[in-house]
Amino acid sequence: MKHEFFDRWSALHGGVAVTGLVKGWLTISYFLCRPLAAAKISPNFLTLCGVLASACICITHHSFWGIVFLVFSLICDGIDGTLAIITSKDSARGAMLDSVADRIGEFFWLVAFYLLGAPIWIIGVAWVAAFSQEYVRARIAGLGDFRIDIVTISERPVRASFLAFAMVLHLLKINLVTQTAWMWLVFQIISLVMVSRSGFHRLREADSVGN
Repeated sequence: MKHEFFDRWSALHGGVAVTGLVKGWLTISYFLCRPLAAAKISPNFLTLCGVLASACICITHHSFWGIVFLVFSLICDGIDGTLAIITSKDSARGAMLDSVADRIGEFFWLVAFYLLGAPIWIIGVAWVAAFSQEYVRARIAGLGDFRIDIVTISERPVRASFLAFAMVLHLLKINLVTQTAWMWLVFQIISLVMVSRSGFHRLREADSVGN
């Protein structure tokens, strides 16, 4: 069963090898999802729970519960795809729903960051850059069999870590939220450039072969 899950996950991700940290996380995710599958929990329900947890961060950003909701939202986002594969409910519609939910969830992260005191223009530009990074990935993939398998310095878990760091500092009454926002902005712009360069390089290679 587990090996079948690995094979299916790899096929859905362009043949990526299931090794190292990827294999470790997928193993954990697999065993977390087995009881959920037995309980007939829907993958879309997990996706919705992740969005709701992200919304709750805006209300609890000033307390320890904000960090709890952030972690819970990431767990939901990390295992809903696994649950979909295990229950044979993986689909293009589900993948699109998951992507939209991620963007909505990250918008709530932006609001929480703002409520902590981060300048709106800094986190606004960073959020747009994050949105653009994922859009470029999806758009280039939609043009054909072009995977962007580069891992940037500001993937979704890293973006969440900036917010978590800001919340921890807030709890410790250390006012470094603006500096943290600046770090996110810099990391995010670099990541957008990395994804764009990788994607356009693949498209250029494909055009050269076509010609």
